[in-house]
Amino acid sequence: MKYFNLFSTILITKGASRILISDLQRNTSELYPLELYEIIVELKTSSIEATMANYDEESKEIVQEYLNLLLDKEYGFVTENDWDRNFPPLSYEYYEPSAITDLFIEMEDIDLLKKIKSSIENLGIKHLVIYSLKPLTTKEFIEIDTTFKTSVLAGIEIFSPFHQEIDLSFIQALQKNTVRIYSLVFYNCSKPPFKIKDEYRFSLNFLKDDLKLSACGKVELKYFNTNLPKVLEAINHNSCLHKKIGIDRNGAIKNCPLMAESFGNIHNYSLEEAISQPDFKKYWNLTKDYIEICKDCEFRYVCTDCRAYTENAVKNKEGLNISKPLKCGYNPYTGNWEDWTKNPLKQKIFNSLELR
Repeated sequence: MKYFNLFSTILITKGASRILISDLQRNTSELYPLELYEIIVELKTSSIEATMANYDEESKEIVQEYLNLLLDKEYGFVTENDWDRNFPPLSYEYYEPSAITDLFIEMEDIDLLKKIKSSIENLGIKHLVIYSLKPLTTKEFIEIDTTFKTSVLAGIEIFSPFHQEIDLSFIQALQKNTVRIYSLVFYNCSKPPFKIKDEYRFSLNFLKDDLKLSACGKVELKYFNTNLPKVLEAINHNSCLHKKIGIDRNGAIKNCPLMAESFGNIHNYSLEEAISQPDFKKYWNLTKDYIEICKDCEFRYVCTDCRAYTENAVKNKEGLNISKPLKCGYNPYTGNWEDWTKNPLKQKIFNSLELR
C-alpha cells in the first residue's frame, strides 16, 4: 500500500466553486478545481490504492493526474505501507506580543507625533502609516524619522502631496538622513520629477492622482499575501482591524480613520485609554469565516478585510457588521471578478459613506 502525505506547510482553503492551495513555506498560492479537494480529503484517510478503488477506469486516470500534480508541485510525497509520522500538523495559533501593531494617522501637524511617541513605545507599535494632508519639506521628513530613531517602530510609511521642491537631491537627502522610513508615496504628481535609477533604502513612488485615505480597503489579487504570519492572523482574527488603531484628521481615535465610531480624541485621550474601552476590540476576532459571502471564498485567508466600507449593514447577534467588503468585485460562487467601481449600487453606497 502507498500513502500520500500532504506537507504540513500546505494550507487548502475550500471555496464555493474552487479551492486555493497555499504553500506557506514558499509564500505562493494557486487555484484548483473543487473536485481536487475531495480527492485530497480521501487521501488523508485512505491509501492511494483504496482511494483509486472508489472510481471507475476513466475517473482513475483523472485522479492519477491530480496525484501527479500534487507531487510535481511538491505539495506532498508518497510513502510505502503507512503515512510518514515526521510531519506533524502545523499549528495555526497566532501570537503577537504587541498590544497594537499598526497605527494609521491622517496628519496635519507633525507635532502630533511627539505627543503620541510615548504611547507608541508603551503599546509596542511596529508600523506607522502617515497620510500627510499637507506637503512635507525635507526637514519635516527628517524630523519625523528622527523622532522615532531609537523607537520600537520597525518602519514608517508616508503618503504626502507632491511639491516642486521634490527632486533628486531631495530624495538623496532623505536617503542619507533617515533610518525608519521604508516607503514614500508622493501623490498629485503630474509626472515623476526624475527617473528612478538608483536603489534607495526605501521604496519610492510618484502617483498622478489625488490620494485619499478612502482609497484604502480595495480587495484585489495584487494585494493578496501568502505570508505565514498574515495567513495565521487571518485565520484567527480580523485581517483589517486586529491590533490596529487610527487617528483621523480631527484627532478622533478609531479602529480605522475611515470608520464612524470614535473612542475619544487624541487631544484629550491617550491611545492607551482608547484601546481600554470595551468596544474598541469588538471587531478584532471577526474572521472572514463569519463574514457574509467571504466565508464561502477560497481567498479568505490571503485576503484582507474592510469594515469601513461594506455592501450593507447586515449584523450578527453581537451587533457586528458582517457584510462583504464594498470594494470587492469577486464572486466566489461563479469564480468571476468584476470592477466594483462600475457597479452603480456599490457606487451609490460608497458615495453615501463618503458624505457621512
